[in-house]
Amino acid sequence: MGTPLPADPPPYYATHVFVCTNRRPDGHPKGSCAARGSERLRDYMKARAKEMGLVGIRINSAGCLDRCEDGPCLVAYPEGVWYRAETTADIDRILTEHLRDGGRAAGLGLPGRG
Repeated sequence: MGTPLPADPPPYYATHVFVCTNRRPDGHPKGSCAARGSERLRDYMKARAKEMGLVGIRINSAGCLDRCEDGPCLVAYPEGVWYRAETTADIDRILTEHLRDGGRAAGLGLPGRG
């Protein structure tokens, strides 16, 4: 991960969340996040973050994050924390525990590169 330099402007968002909405062909061995419901979960996450009044947070669709076999997955930056979110309850936990409270949604995290 890059190191901010003194001349860099302040970040535009405090946290940027990328939700994989990649769709592979049916039957692909890795599957795809979209086939597992990531588009619906992304839409829910965006609406719920707004309802919660979270500011300085951007939730975006992402193309392939290359972890579809673990999905539906998302990653939050600047921390670079990866999550698997299968339900709206999972999304609520990520929004509350990570994005609002600054902690981590235990049990939903995906391992880093090893």
